Amino acid sequence: MALIAGTARDLLYPPACCHCGVSIAGHGGLCASCWTGMRFIERPYCEVLGTPFAYEEGEGAVSPEAMAEPPVFNRLRSVALHDGPARQLVHQLKYRDRTDLAPMMARWMVRSAATELAACDAVIAVPLHRTRLLSRRFNQSAELARHVARLADRPFLAATLVRSKRTQRQVGLSATARETNVRGAFRVPDGMAETVLGRRLVLVDDVYTTGATVSAAARVLKRAGAADVTVLTFARALSGPI
Repeated sequence: MALIAGTARDLLYPPACCHCGVSIAGHGGLCASCWTGMRFIERPYCEVLGTPFAYEEGEGAVSPEAMAEPPVFNRLRSVALHDGPARQLVHQLKYRDRTDLAPMMARWMVRSAATELAACDAVIAVPLHRTRLLSRRFNQSAELARHVARLADRPFLAATLVRSKRTQRQVGLSATARETNVRGAFRVPDGMAETVLGRRLVLVDDVYTTGATVSAAARVLKRAGAADVTVLTFARALSGPI
């Protein structure tokens, strides 16, 4: 029965590349051309910020940036650099309502943070303010987090972190303006602190740019007693060459 259903689906909706739309062998993947355009972040990289190294720095190596300004969160893991097909996938998910992309993107995210997910107690998404959620109809970070949690067999804490302050869109703001924009934007609601206290958490967002948003969220989680916070994003923006 499953085989018949799958065949019928393929006839009605032939498998196509999730980025460019050309025909491929199976659903939920990329064609060879788009796959080669993905700039996946693989080791060696900074163990704290996940910044790719040009060459092997040794086990447990940390970048000068992470040493000079240690982040609020414990570590960052991302699937790919925020350009080419990766950038377009994020854009389609976020602005074109392509929630069908979330399962594929989540699979790659689970691979990128397999160790951290295996050690965590729960998965949390960076939340949207309720007014923005009403206008957009869904939270792209929550879509990714829900699938990440399911694939990693970890609880998804959908109500543990809320956005209590409506902020400007971060796109186009300077690093300083981004920090100011999200300052005080998040909180752990009354009665939800026990879901955070002493827990190892994975905080999911779609893109890491300056880190202002996830840092503000991680700071609230740490103040609520989280023992460890790993930030997991699909894409990672870098200001310079690697």
